[in-house]
Amino acid sequence: MSNHQILDSLAHRDLRVRMESSAALGDDVMACLLMPAEFRRAQADFPILFRRDLQSAAFSAVALFGFENGENLFLEEDRWDAAYKPLAQAVKPFLIGRSRDDASPAQVHVDLDSPRIVTDGTAGVRLFTNAGQPTPLLDDIAQQLGDLDDAFRASESFFTALTRHDLLEPFRLDVPLTDGSNNSLVGFHIVNEDRLRVLDGATLADLHSAGHLMPLFMAVASLAQLTALVARKNRRVGGG
Repeated sequence: MSNHQILDSLAHRDLRVRMESSAALGDDVMACLLMPAEFRRAQADFPILFRRDLQSAAFSAVALFGFENGENLFLEEDRWDAAYKPLAQAVKPFLIGRSRDDASPAQVHVDLDSPRIVTDGTAGVRLFTNAGQPTPLLDDIAQQLGDLDDAFRASESFFTALTRHDLLEPFRLDVPLTDGSNNSLVGFHIVNEDRLRVLDGATLADLHSAGHLMPLFMAVASLAQLTALVARKNRRVGGG
């Protein structure tokens, strides 16, 4: 369940937010939504995969954290064990709210039912000062939300281009582990490198001028992180 409200300096003056990483705070997820604008930073840590919405058939991208639901191999007790945290994960429990006609300015919303929210006690970090001014934490969150919103709006043309040029293919990965068990990763897509390699010069120029070529190459490069993710899994099942 969730309880989204517009963040208000009067109603939420004393609200505190726990910003550390832990399973109890909702970080036990196997993947997180990722924007093409983040691919360059994310590819050094996470495999970047694509998934298709069954109803709309639209594609989106994710950073892969684990091989099964509820598994985040980058979560080490209360520590995030990666150089980068995707924006969609970093901004929780906040989100951008807009009017249906998109005419009104965006507003910061907060999920008051999130385990990160502290309504009494001294745990967490305040969002407002006693005078009702935003704290540095809230300023940072607002900046991240703005960056995420801009990146989301810019992403539609990227996924449209991938679909138009048929650059994604279904992906399956079998992960045999050192304890004798096996994980299978299904339901995702990756960039079809063969199709990417044979694109003509004009198409490549169009992708480059639109800013789509670099994210494509970053997504391909990120697949090298699958080996590192399997190693993390083996250390986890082996107790290391």
